[in-house]
Amino acid sequence: MAKLKLAVVVGSNRTGSINLKLAKALVGLAGDRVDARFIQIDDLPLYNMDLEGSRPEAVNRFTSDVAACDAVLMVTPEHNRSIPAVLKNAIDWGSKPMDKNVWRGKATAITGTSPGAIGTAVGQQHLRQIMGILGGLVMGGEAYIAFKPDLIADDGSIAIDDTKAFLQTYMDNFLNVAEKLSA
Repeated sequence: MAKLKLAVVVGSNRTGSINLKLAKALVGLAGDRVDARFIQIDDLPLYNMDLEGSRPEAVNRFTSDVAACDAVLMVTPEHNRSIPAVLKNAIDWGSKPMDKNVWRGKATAITGTSPGAIGTAVGQQHLRQIMGILGGLVMGGEAYIAFKPDLIADDGSIAIDDTKAFLQTYMDNFLNVAEKLSA
């Protein structure tokens, strides 16, 4: 079976992002089942319908990269009980024009981490709503990860055994569904 082409969209553009670290660890849990492609979003101009006639090259690259993938893994921090502006901007670019919406019909897993006790629960719920409206096939199950300094080992793997087991099950369930949908 061919590897699943997985778009990994990290909703943080911060140097040293804990969500980027988590995304890389999740890809590690997927092993050789995926061809992971980390999709750049921090260079996209703010969405403006006036630019639709001649989209900037960064937008064309972004939408082509996502469109070429079978499934999407979104890993995001929470900003003010919602999603970061950089992620919402990328989602907006990917959803337009409606007949070329790159999110529609793609298996989508949503997770994220923050130092707070509830991880990114509220932001993830908002993101689930947005992606569902856009036709993303959002995976059931929730993965709200409270970040601790010892969560990610120096080699980039998940270092806490029970969290690793939970996230392995989460990724396996997501990949099983995504592989069936892409077959």
